[in-house]
Amino acid sequence: MPEADLIELFVAPLERIGIRYLVTGSVAATLYGEPRATHDIDLIAILRATDAARLAEAFPARAFYLPPAEVIATEAAREGHGHFNVIHSETGLKADVFLAGRDPLHEWAFQHARDYPIGAMRVRVAPPEYVILRKLEFYREGGSEKHLRDIRSMLGLSSELLDRDALMDWIRRLGLESQWSEVDK
Repeated sequence: MPEADLIELFVAPLERIGIRYLVTGSVAATLYGEPRATHDIDLIAILRATDAARLAEAFPARAFYLPPAEVIATEAAREGHGHFNVIHSETGLKADVFLAGRDPLHEWAFQHARDYPIGAMRVRVAPPEYVILRKLEFYREGGSEKHLRDIRSMLGLSSELLDRDALMDWIRRLGLESQWSEVDK
């Protein structure tokens, strides 16, 4: 189970202001696999440039670092790979917010998202196939074995949730066959 503080600090405010999001990364991998410590949460969000002011209300400057509205608006205007961080001043906990842009895999993830109960909330979580695909990409980029461990854990504990045909289709589309072969080792 992920740290409740990450959900309370970063997901609950997005829920309150109606921003569409998905929890992904190590928190999602923990939900689908074995728990491991993490001090940040990865989120995918659908933002318009005009949402920057609403984010400033959700994450007030007295408690959070949030980039200036102009930076968020610039990131939101990108067709792909927009990104910014939100940091809770008191704890140092962080949210990495990746913007959906026009990425077809992000679109697929939002269409196949899952609701997951955490405490009193139901949060939107990226589907396990998406989490596996992104972890394969991160493994390709940096070679960190933690991504393969997360994938193996997810496969061992949540394999019944997987759409294997969709997963294999995306692995081919993203050129991740070599990295996928490493999972079985």
